[in-house]
Amino acid sequence: MFKKILIANRGEIACRVIKSAQAMGIKTVAIYSDADVQSLHVKMADEAVHIGPSPANESYIVIEKVMDAVRQTGADAVHPGYGFLSENKLFAEALEAEKVTFIGPPASAIESMGDKITSKKLAQDAGVNTVPGFMGIIDDADEAVRISNEVGYPVMIKASAGGGGKGMRVAWNDAEAREGFQSSTNEAAKSFGDDRIFIEKFITQPRHIEIQVLADCHGNCIYLNERECSIQRRNQKVIEEAPSSFLTPEVRELMGEQSCALAQAVGYTSAGTVEFIVDSDQNFYFLEMNTRLQVEHPVTELITGIDLVEQMILVANGEALSILQKDVVINGWAIESRLYAEDPYRSFLPSIGRLRKYRPPTESSGKMVVVRNDTGVYEGGEISMHYDPMIAKLCTWAPTRDAAIVHMRHALDTFEIEGIGHNIPFLSAVMDHPKFCSGDITTAFIEEEYPEGFRGVELPDKTLKIVAACAAAMYRLGEIRRTRVSGRMDNHTRRVRDDWLVSLQGNEFPVTISADPNGSTVHFQNGSHRVSSDWTPGQSMALMNVDEQDIALKVEKRTSGFRVRFRGADMVVNVRSPRQAELAKLMLEKKIEDTTKFLLCPMPGLIVKVDVNVGDEVQEGQALCTIEAMKMENILRAEKKSVVKEIKVLPGNSLAVDEVIMEFE
Repeated sequence: MFKKILIANRGEIACRVIKSAQAMGIKTVAIYSDADVQSLHVKMADEAVHIGPSPANESYIVIEKVMDAVRQTGADAVHPGYGFLSENKLFAEALEAEKVTFIGPPASAIESMGDKITSKKLAQDAGVNTVPGFMGIIDDADEAVRISNEVGYPVMIKASAGGGGKGMRVAWNDAEAREGFQSSTNEAAKSFGDDRIFIEKFITQPRHIEIQVLADCHGNCIYLNERECSIQRRNQKVIEEAPSSFLTPEVRELMGEQSCALAQAVGYTSAGTVEFIVDSDQNFYFLEMNTRLQVEHPVTELITGIDLVEQMILVANGEALSILQKDVVINGWAIESRLYAEDPYRSFLPSIGRLRKYRPPTESSGKMVVVRNDTGVYEGGEISMHYDPMIAKLCTWAPTRDAAIVHMRHALDTFEIEGIGHNIPFLSAVMDHPKFCSGDITTAFIEEEYPEGFRGVELPDKTLKIVAACAAAMYRLGEIRRTRVSGRMDNHTRRVRDDWLVSLQGNEFPVTISADPNGSTVHFQNGSHRVSSDWTPGQSMALMNVDEQDIALKVEKRTSGFRVRFRGADMVVNVRSPRQAELAKLMLEKKIEDTTKFLLCPMPGLIVKVDVNVGDEVQEGQALCTIEAMKMENILRAEKKSVVKEIKVLPGNSLAVDEVIMEFE
């Protein structure tokens, strides 16, 4: 067995690999850039080697720098994680030349499957269903438009060496095909060092379902069932689950068999994933094969009990699989939520900064529920603009899908992150969405259900009353503490009132509180709620029990109540006496500053290009400029017809959030 494994990656996946390697008694080596000197994976590893500046193209994806780290530490094997060099055949070949084991497939399989054009041809030869499209390399935007018309709109423009949603655009007409080709080419070159583009038919109302395969060098190959990855935004997976609520056992078996046939046709070894697009009639078509560990591998581990990283290490060591196809089962249901450093209230734009608070839910492993959090950050750490914005992968497992969703809701409710924008409110909203709960989902779910973006959640009346009851009980507790402050003359004479008016999300609830040593009964005009908790004023997490049901509220004290975050809603809850509520209605509202004549930078990023000049008349939807942030290009467009008055930036400028890019007349 290997004595020392170097992990050629960073963040949560590096931490994940380190855990399995150390559990197997294998020493680990981390590599890190300037930005990652204090990162969690560096702290966890037995050794760490600095490999260069913060940008990935000056550190993590420079093969010779990684090879120097291998030589310095004497590592006899390398695990690449995902992204970076994980699907780079030159890296695998460099390791082989140094007689260091690559914990992944052979370089020939990486080359065959890593190139999406070649892989589709090989899939067809192996008898795998494929999507119609143009498999050749496209030279320029004019050719992209011509081919798009031949295939028929809508089309998907994709980077041949792509992955993770980068270098992908959907085009519905010639203009979008031309623009998409250029953006995909730019993203592909920057992310993968390979700007080749191909085009295929875009299937509407599809599901994204993938098969996990595991193969050894002795001719054995099995599939570990499927993962449903249909909840996506800009082709980037957001929520995954295993198994899929959509597939029949017959289709699952057929997809698994085709996946194994493809893997064996290219001499594949190690863990890999074959991705399919599935239509409403369960017809499935090959998309690509990822020759690496997938981000969403934990849900497969949770329903099968198989440690995929451990299996990759064993296979790389030349061992035969000890698992037969008949041994692979589906035990319960698992869901993964990807927590990203992005602001859902600002069109999911990237957010960077320091994690002032990072307190994930307690991990647990029981017969009825498992909570798992794969992460590479910690409280006080920094989210950098140089890398993927993922903060953590929160997973829950339970015997049924409904139960897994319930536990995920609670896990998200108790996950505290402060200091940056993050997508927990959106993830919480999805967990409560009727379509998601029923399993009626496609890759268009986010686009269709949130066409205007995410604006928070309007809670139903029943839930609002529960929150109001909790807030009233907590506020009363705070008032009692305030009246008992040392030195007050009325400590023993002042009594806290029982009647309050609770207002939240445009609703008002007159309540009366009956308190006793075990809790409070909060009476509404119709009905009441029994509230108990050990919460004390000042705590940011309120674990409450309402009518024998446990709920978790994130709370911040406000002058007349609290800011409360719960199930995707972010609201101010005011708790006032009837007279205070009457006077509050007379207060003037603060006017919102008018910024409609300015284009503001929506995220920290780099100006790639400016598409207009001073004096130009721009139309609604016209591209104004392109900003690169966290390896993704974002095109900013005009919201209405206007004339450009002043441009305050140049290509190459680095901008902060809300910095003015241009002004309109």
